[in-house]
Amino acid sequence: MTRLPTEFAEFERFAQTWCLPTESERWACRMATPMPELIAFHDAFLPRLDEAISHCDKYPLDDLPEDALNLLYLVYSLIMVAMAVEIFSQPMPTDSADAELHRIGEPTP
Repeated sequence: MTRLPTEFAEFERFAQTWCLPTESERWACRMATPMPELIAFHDAFLPRLDEAISHCDKYPLDDLPEDALNLLYLVYSLIMVAMAVEIFSQPMPTDSADAELHRIGEPTP
């Protein structure tokens, strides 16, 4: 099963893990993922981030095709992962004790 637009097929290996619809799910995934896997996702997807955003911008946010919505979720996940890779060098934020993320509602998409 493909989740992403054809132009981004090389990222299908990350789709099952990182195409997550909520920020809470992305946070939990980041916390549970070892750094080598976070770095692999970050380093693979970051060079095509602008292209991915441009692809998503072709559609109205409230009417994204499923493959573009999944690509947008991948963009959101990259943002979450980038903090761990580029700033903290670990999944957990530094000096955060037992940081948790709880939302009562989620922005969509």
